[in-house]
Amino acid sequence: MHSLILFASGRGSNVQAVIDYFSATQKAYVALIVCNNPEAEVLAIALDHNIPVQLIDRKSFKEDAFIETLKQYKPSLLVLAGFLWKVPESVVAAFSGSIINIHPALLPKYGGKGMYGANVHNAVIAAGEKESGITIHFVNEHYDEGATIIQAQCKLLPEDTAIHLAEKIHQLEHYFFPRTIEFLLEQL
Repeated sequence: MHSLILFASGRGSNVQAVIDYFSATQKAYVALIVCNNPEAEVLAIALDHNIPVQLIDRKSFKEDAFIETLKQYKPSLLVLAGFLWKVPESVVAAFSGSIINIHPALLPKYGGKGMYGANVHNAVIAAGEKESGITIHFVNEHYDEGATIIQAQCKLLPEDTAIHLAEKIHQLEHYFFPRTIEFLLEQL
């Protein structure tokens, strides 16, 4: 069975979706959750599912010891599921081609530093876009510039607010993210 390491910074709805999906399929399991926020709601999800947690700060995130800790879990993939920090080049190099991220917009638009959550949704609406969506992509040394794996779209209605758009995006994320992970694991 494949081992996954999930990275999250907040609520953890995508983490929960991945856990639920693979609990049913038994094709992978979440071996570790890495979190940079000691107040994040995702920590309660980890506790509920008896998943170990590695809390990190900016210094420890860049240390060789962190990479060695990750390697101990023998992960098939590192999965950024609502993780807000840029992955250090040393981690990208150590797990080259095995780190994926989900972004709440259709990249290359609305990507980069500071473009997450409501910031993205507000920018999409302010620009008058007719659609938005998600991008699941490989992680490289630059924010949101790794090769795209899949994109899924949703229509925007004139009356949609950032809250409405967030709901549509979460539906896409929770459906496509675990299935894309499964597809990638089948390629290994």
